Amino acid sequence: MADRLLVFGASGHGKVVADVAMAAGWDVVGFADDNPDRKESALLEIPVVAIGVAEAVLFCRREDAHAIVGIGNNQARRQVQSRLHDAGVAVATLIHPRAILSPSARVGTGAVVVAGAVINCETVVGQGSIINTGATVDHDCRLGDFVHVSPGAHLGGTVTVGDDAHIGIGAVVVNNVGIGAGSIVGAGAAVVSSIPAGVVAYGVPARVRRSLRP
Repeated sequence: MADRLLVFGASGHGKVVADVAMAAGWDVVGFADDNPDRKESALLEIPVVAIGVAEAVLFCRREDAHAIVGIGNNQARRQVQSRLHDAGVAVATLIHPRAILSPSARVGTGAVVVAGAVINCETVVGQGSIINTGATVDHDCRLGDFVHVSPGAHLGGTVTVGDDAHIGIGAVVVNNVGIGAGSIVGAGAAVVSSIPAGVVAYGVPARVRRSLRP
Protein backbone atom coordinates (compact mmCIF):
# COMPACT_ATOMS: atom_id res chain seq x y z
CA MET A 1 0.00 0.00 0.00
CA ALA A 2 1.30 3.47 -0.92
CA ASP A 3 2.21 5.90 1.84
CA ARG A 4 -0.40 8.60 2.40
CA LEU A 5 0.42 12.25 1.80
CA LEU A 6 -1.18 15.62 2.56
CA VAL A 7 -0.15 18.55 0.34
CA PHE A 8 -0.21 21.91 2.15
CA GLY A 9 -0.96 24.54 -0.48
CA ALA A 10 -4.15 24.34 -2.55
CA SER A 11 -2.78 26.30 -5.49
CA GLY A 12 -1.17 25.91 -8.89
CA HIS A 13 2.18 24.92 -7.42
CA GLY A 14 0.39 22.63 -4.99
CA LYS A 15 -1.11 20.79 -7.96
CA VAL A 16 2.36 20.34 -9.46
CA VAL A 17 3.60 18.95 -6.14
CA ALA A 18 0.65 16.55 -5.98
CA ASP A 19 1.42 15.40 -9.53
CA VAL A 20 5.04 14.74 -8.56
CA ALA A 21 3.90 12.82 -5.50
CA MET A 22 1.48 10.62 -7.43
CA ALA A 23 4.07 9.93 -10.13
CA ALA A 24 6.48 8.89 -7.37
CA GLY A 25 3.95 6.43 -5.95
CA TRP A 26 2.40 8.38 -3.06
CA ASP A 27 -1.31 8.25 -2.21
CA VAL A 28 -2.28 11.94 -2.08
CA VAL A 29 -5.25 11.93 0.29
CA GLY A 30 -5.89 15.66 0.52
CA PHE A 31 -4.82 19.27 0.32
CA ALA A 32 -4.59 21.79 3.14
CA ASP A 33 -4.49 25.57 2.87
CA ASP A 34 -4.52 28.72 5.01
CA ASN A 35 -7.33 30.27 2.97
CA PRO A 36 -10.76 29.43 4.45
CA ASP A 37 -12.35 30.03 1.03
CA ARG A 38 -10.68 26.80 -0.09
CA LYS A 39 -12.72 24.76 2.38
CA GLU A 40 -14.72 21.95 0.74
CA SER A 41 -13.10 22.63 -2.64
CA ALA A 42 -10.95 20.19 -4.62
CA LEU A 43 -7.94 20.22 -6.93
CA LEU A 44 -7.21 17.35 -9.32
CA GLU A 45 -10.34 15.77 -7.80
CA ILE A 46 -8.51 15.64 -4.45
CA PRO A 47 -10.39 17.39 -1.62
CA VAL A 48 -9.18 20.21 0.59
CA VAL A 49 -9.41 18.49 3.97
CA ALA A 50 -7.83 21.00 6.35
CA ILE A 51 -7.64 24.77 6.80
CA GLY A 52 -4.54 25.99 8.62
CA VAL A 53 -1.52 24.19 10.02
CA ALA A 54 -3.28 23.03 13.20
CA GLU A 55 -5.97 21.19 11.22
CA ALA A 56 -3.31 19.78 8.90
CA VAL A 57 -1.40 18.37 11.87
CA LEU A 58 -4.55 16.75 13.27
CA PHE A 59 -5.38 15.27 9.86
CA CYS A 60 -1.90 13.78 9.46
CA ARG A 61 -2.06 12.24 12.93
CA ARG A 62 -5.53 10.81 12.37
CA GLU A 63 -4.79 9.47 8.88
CA ASP A 64 -1.18 8.43 9.53
CA ALA A 65 -0.11 10.68 6.65
CA HIS A 66 3.11 12.43 5.76
CA ALA A 67 3.01 16.06 4.60
CA ILE A 68 4.70 18.14 1.93
CA VAL A 69 4.47 21.91 1.51
CA GLY A 70 3.29 22.92 -1.96
CA ILE A 71 3.83 26.68 -1.63
CA GLY A 72 6.08 28.50 -4.09
CA ASN A 73 6.95 31.41 -1.78
CA ASN A 74 10.16 30.51 0.03
CA GLN A 75 9.45 32.24 3.34
CA ALA A 76 5.91 30.88 3.57
CA ARG A 77 7.14 27.38 2.71
CA ARG A 78 9.81 27.61 5.42
CA GLN A 79 7.29 28.72 8.02
CA VAL A 80 4.75 25.98 7.28
CA GLN A 81 7.33 23.19 7.01
CA SER A 82 8.91 24.26 10.29
CA ARG A 83 5.55 24.22 12.06
CA LEU A 84 4.66 20.79 10.67
CA HIS A 85 8.05 19.40 11.67
CA ASP A 86 7.85 20.90 15.16
CA ALA A 87 4.42 19.28 15.60
CA GLY A 88 5.90 15.87 14.83
CA VAL A 89 4.49 15.44 11.32
CA ALA A 90 6.72 13.42 8.99
CA VAL A 91 7.71 15.68 6.09
CA ALA A 92 8.19 13.93 2.75
CA THR A 93 10.81 14.52 0.06
CA LEU A 94 9.55 14.22 -3.52
CA ILE A 95 11.54 13.36 -6.64
CA HIS A 96 9.69 12.87 -9.90
CA PRO A 97 10.65 9.60 -11.64
CA ARG A 98 11.50 11.58 -14.78
CA ALA A 99 13.98 13.80 -12.94
CA ILE A 100 17.65 12.83 -13.14
CA LEU A 101 19.72 12.79 -9.96
CA SER A 102 23.32 11.73 -9.66
CA PRO A 103 23.77 8.96 -7.07
CA SER A 104 26.19 11.29 -5.29
CA ALA A 105 23.75 14.23 -5.09
CA ARG A 106 21.91 14.89 -1.82
CA VAL A 107 18.44 16.37 -1.46
CA GLY A 108 17.10 17.60 1.88
CA THR A 109 13.85 16.85 3.67
CA GLY A 110 10.81 18.53 2.18
CA ALA A 111 12.50 19.29 -1.14
CA VAL A 112 10.60 18.77 -4.41
CA VAL A 113 12.36 17.86 -7.67
CA VAL A 114 9.98 18.19 -10.62
CA ALA A 115 9.89 16.33 -13.96
CA GLY A 116 12.77 17.07 -16.31
CA ALA A 117 15.05 18.50 -13.64
CA VAL A 118 18.69 17.39 -13.50
CA ILE A 119 20.89 17.47 -10.39
CA ASN A 120 24.46 16.48 -11.08
CA CYS A 121 27.24 14.85 -9.08
CA GLU A 122 28.02 15.86 -5.50
CA THR A 123 25.51 18.70 -5.47
CA VAL A 124 23.66 19.35 -2.21
CA VAL A 125 20.11 20.73 -2.21
CA GLY A 126 18.85 21.98 1.14
CA GLN A 127 15.61 21.14 2.90
CA GLY A 128 12.36 22.52 1.55
CA SER A 129 13.92 23.59 -1.75
CA ILE A 130 12.27 23.36 -5.18
CA ILE A 131 14.08 22.30 -8.35
CA ASN A 132 11.31 23.06 -10.79
CA THR A 133 10.38 21.76 -14.24
CA GLY A 134 13.36 21.33 -16.55
CA ALA A 135 15.81 23.15 -14.27
CA THR A 136 19.41 21.93 -14.13
CA VAL A 137 21.91 22.14 -11.30
CA ASP A 138 25.39 21.02 -12.30
CA HIS A 139 28.21 19.44 -10.32
CA ASP A 140 29.34 20.46 -6.83
CA CYS A 141 26.68 23.11 -6.24
CA ARG A 142 25.53 24.01 -2.74
CA LEU A 143 21.92 25.16 -2.47
CA GLY A 144 20.69 26.28 0.93
CA ASP A 145 17.35 25.65 2.57
CA PHE A 146 14.07 26.80 0.97
CA VAL A 147 15.64 27.83 -2.33
CA HIS A 148 13.51 27.90 -5.49
CA VAL A 149 15.15 27.18 -8.86
CA SER A 150 12.37 28.04 -11.30
CA PRO A 151 11.41 26.19 -14.50
CA GLY A 152 14.10 26.20 -17.16
CA ALA A 153 16.75 27.85 -14.99
CA HIS A 154 20.30 26.50 -15.29
CA LEU A 155 23.11 26.59 -12.73
CA GLY A 156 26.68 25.83 -13.77
CA GLY A 157 29.11 23.88 -11.64
CA THR A 158 30.22 24.92 -8.15
CA VAL A 159 27.48 27.53 -7.72
CA THR A 160 26.46 28.48 -4.18
CA VAL A 161 22.90 29.65 -3.48
CA GLY A 162 21.99 30.99 -0.03
CA ASP A 163 18.90 30.13 1.99
CA ASP A 164 15.55 31.46 0.68
CA ALA A 165 16.98 32.67 -2.64
CA HIS A 166 14.85 32.57 -5.78
CA ILE A 167 16.25 31.92 -9.27
CA GLY A 168 13.71 33.08 -11.87
CA ILE A 169 12.38 31.27 -14.92
CA GLY A 170 15.00 30.75 -17.60
CA ALA A 171 17.83 32.39 -15.66
CA VAL A 172 21.38 31.16 -16.24
CA VAL A 173 24.09 31.20 -13.57
CA VAL A 174 27.68 30.58 -14.70
CA ASN A 175 30.18 28.38 -12.88
CA ASN A 176 31.80 29.35 -9.60
CA VAL A 177 29.56 32.24 -8.53
CA GLY A 178 27.31 32.76 -5.54
CA ILE A 179 23.76 33.99 -5.02
CA GLY A 180 23.28 35.48 -1.56
CA ALA A 181 20.61 34.44 0.92
CA GLY A 182 17.15 35.82 0.23
CA SER A 183 18.06 37.33 -3.12
CA ILE A 184 15.86 37.20 -6.21
CA VAL A 185 17.33 36.63 -9.66
CA GLY A 186 14.86 37.76 -12.31
CA ALA A 187 13.53 35.71 -15.19
CA GLY A 188 15.93 35.34 -18.10
CA ALA A 189 18.87 36.85 -16.24
CA ALA A 190 22.46 35.90 -17.05
CA VAL A 191 24.42 35.83 -13.80
CA VAL A 192 28.14 36.11 -14.58
CA SER A 193 29.36 37.39 -11.20
CA SER A 194 28.27 36.84 -7.62
CA ILE A 195 25.10 38.48 -6.29
CA PRO A 196 25.03 39.63 -2.64
CA ALA A 197 22.37 38.70 -0.10
CA GLY A 198 19.02 40.44 0.09
CA VAL A 199 18.82 42.05 -3.35
CA VAL A 200 16.92 41.85 -6.63
CA ALA A 201 19.11 41.31 -9.70
CA TYR A 202 18.14 40.90 -13.33
CA GLY A 203 19.25 41.62 -16.87
CA VAL A 204 21.95 40.41 -19.26
CA PRO A 205 24.34 40.49 -17.59
CA ALA A 206 22.50 40.49 -14.27
CA ARG A 207 23.00 43.59 -12.15
CA VAL A 208 21.72 44.48 -8.70
CA ARG A 209 18.65 46.69 -9.16
CA ARG A 210 17.45 47.21 -5.60
CA SER A 211 17.78 46.00 -2.04
CA LEU A 212 15.16 43.90 -0.29
CA ARG A 213 16.29 45.07 3.12
CA PRO A 214 14.11 47.62 4.98
